[in-house]
Amino acid sequence: MSALIGRRAALRWVHLVLGGALLMPYWMLSLVLLSSQTGDRSPQENVLLQFAALALALPMAAVTALVPMVRVLESTAARALGLGGATELATTPSQSWAARRRTAAWYVQHLLLGGIVAGVSLSVPPAVVTVLFFPSERLLDLWFGGARIPLPLLALGLAVLPVLGNAAAGAWLARTAPALLGPTPAEKLAAAERRSLELAQRNRLARELHDSVGHALSAVGIQAAAAGRVLASSPEFVAEALAAIEETARIAVAELDTVLGLLREDQPADPATGPTLAELDTLLRQLELAGVPVETRSGPGLTALPGEVSRAAYRIVQEGLTNVLRHAGQVPAALRLELTGGVLELELSNPVGADRPSRPGGGRGLRGMAERAAVLNGECQAGPTGDGRWRLAARLPIEGEQQS
Repeated sequence: MSALIGRRAALRWVHLVLGGALLMPYWMLSLVLLSSQTGDRSPQENVLLQFAALALALPMAAVTALVPMVRVLESTAARALGLGGATELATTPSQSWAARRRTAAWYVQHLLLGGIVAGVSLSVPPAVVTVLFFPSERLLDLWFGGARIPLPLLALGLAVLPVLGNAAAGAWLARTAPALLGPTPAEKLAAAERRSLELAQRNRLARELHDSVGHALSAVGIQAAAAGRVLASSPEFVAEALAAIEETARIAVAELDTVLGLLREDQPADPATGPTLAELDTLLRQLELAGVPVETRSGPGLTALPGEVSRAAYRIVQEGLTNVLRHAGQVPAALRLELTGGVLELELSNPVGADRPSRPGGGRGLRGMAERAAVLNGECQAGPTGDGRWRLAARLPIEGEQQS
């Protein structure tokens, strides 16, 4: 019912009448071009002239609709007047000929349907008044071939015509608006690629924040707690723990600065940021001060790893050791890093703490490690081994192509 009367019908009528108004300059110019004679014409010739002018006006309108900004103007008007979904219509000028042709098709049908609805809207009221108050037998015979139709019923039928015409034309425009004014398949693909790149960038920044700041907070919290427990009995340990807290905080602030710099709009994201395995000794020293001694076994060639592989391996080790602190507590861990057949193999294991049982599955940390490995076409798995230990294993191809 709202398509016949109500706010939506009124908005669509406004849009159609606007199309009729836009049609008038083209139609009048066509009349001027087609009126080669100034003498009197018969009624039949006038009717034919009107239709010929309309046939010439529509191609002229189509040509002007090839201007790129027409799509923006028509989309804005259609969106404001309730045609098409808010997210279905394009908001940028036409960048391709496919988009321009679609806009031209929309513009032509908008003007044609608008001209029809506007003409009916203007002609029906006086026709209704004429039928009700000034009926002409000759005119009625011309229209209806001598059939005797009650005048009130005839007036009602005429009054309904604009309503039905507006509803039909408005429904057609609303149905075709997304197809003709919406993004083309190429534009949708480009938008999807942009969203994919933005999502990959956001995920990468989220991983960096989670790994760097999350590790620092876990290490600082545990170091502070350990220092507090022996504050009176072991001042030397407290001083060492405070020094470790200071170093951890300084490193975390530097990494946070780097990540926040990537979030600035005027700085492009640089994937070549973050610590590498060259900083692994500092990380292991921090963990040892927090009560997690790490037995490390590393093979040759680690210093010559590509930067993206070295950074990913460092972050995986960092997150794995942070999980040891969070879920197992102050327990020893074993770390193995070896190059085998063009693949960096990483394995970290630790006993499950009695007071902090490690949970299966995991949260963002395990998912982040898997994402880092997947970016390099590698793999990362973590879980209990069945003998009271937790094992993290990752395989990173040296020639893996970075994707984010």
